[in-house]
Amino acid sequence: MVEKDKTAEKLKKLGQKILTEIEAEENPTIEIPVRGLGNVKYDSKNRKLVLGDKKLKRNFMNVAHSRKFMQTALVAAYCYNELLKEDLHCSLRDMFYALKRTLPNSNENTFDEQQESDPCIVDLEVAMGALREELHLNAAPKGRVVGPVTIEDSGDTINWDKMGSGGWAIPSNVEDIKLKKVDADYILAIEKDAAFERLNEDKFWQKDNCILLTASGQFSRGARRLLQRLSHEKKLPLYVVTDADGYGWYIYSVIKYGSMALAHTADRLGTPDAKFIGLTMTDVKNYGLEKNTIQAEAVDLKRTKEIMGYEWFQHPLWQKELKLALDTQKKAEIEALSSKNLKFITKTYLPEKIGNKDFLP
Repeated sequence: MVEKDKTAEKLKKLGQKILTEIEAEENPTIEIPVRGLGNVKYDSKNRKLVLGDKKLKRNFMNVAHSRKFMQTALVAAYCYNELLKEDLHCSLRDMFYALKRTLPNSNENTFDEQQESDPCIVDLEVAMGALREELHLNAAPKGRVVGPVTIEDSGDTINWDKMGSGGWAIPSNVEDIKLKKVDADYILAIEKDAAFERLNEDKFWQKDNCILLTASGQFSRGARRLLQRLSHEKKLPLYVVTDADGYGWYIYSVIKYGSMALAHTADRLGTPDAKFIGLTMTDVKNYGLEKNTIQAEAVDLKRTKEIMGYEWFQHPLWQKELKLALDTQKKAEIEALSSKNLKFITKTYLPEKIGNKDFLP
């Protein structure tokens, strides 16, 4: 059974359960694992964030739950009847408008804002054990990739090494993409567009036989899923390059362990074997970048303090780097390496870090 059929079957069973409860004159319910931070824990054995055992029951006959129950049922029915059965995809905004309407003989709307429909999608993800992309719901695409890879996407054969200076645009949904040929030795996930463009122009991916992927900041779900698929299915090492600040290090954390807000997706979006290769506060000293640092703002320091307390950042090497950032109250951007020369990241920094296996876990 293909994934689309499996997801459709899960939604069908949910609908049948609700119908059976109604016909039996029982209070129909939808059981959903709690997504709050209090129900998120770190699974040290499998190195990922997971949801705990707490669950809530959304009851139709409970006045406090009835509106949300109705909305969740509408989203489930739309995904089953309009998307999966018809093999169509739509954006989160499309679905909001498709379901937004005023109930007959009332002034009550099914949804007033998209902020009401989006959480229902996440609730369904958790309840069904399916990614929203498997529900055929797409977010805005974000990210680019280049390297010695051939894929098949919607019947088209695409070579990532023949996409010019821009690279291949990563779609929101990468579930059905076939990785036909992958000749790379490793993957380099890069926070910044500027670093990606520098490495692409220098043909670093060609010289070092790797895949370059950027998401212009925090990595989208599509980009993280693609990273995981490349790493797991093709057994490729994944190295992450971000700025030396709390937000850059958090981007690495999300790629590796998953995010707290979406702990239920860690199995499909996290890559526990990922390693960090820059930028660090130790690099600032080792490469003489002290004059190219930036004063950390209060929000940067707050994020760094939070990360320092995470169970999965307790390794001595990470604690050392985080303490240096707090003590100096400085941060450094990848672009600081350009103060040496434009090709410093290509010819010196990355070859040394990778060659010496100078990684953080």
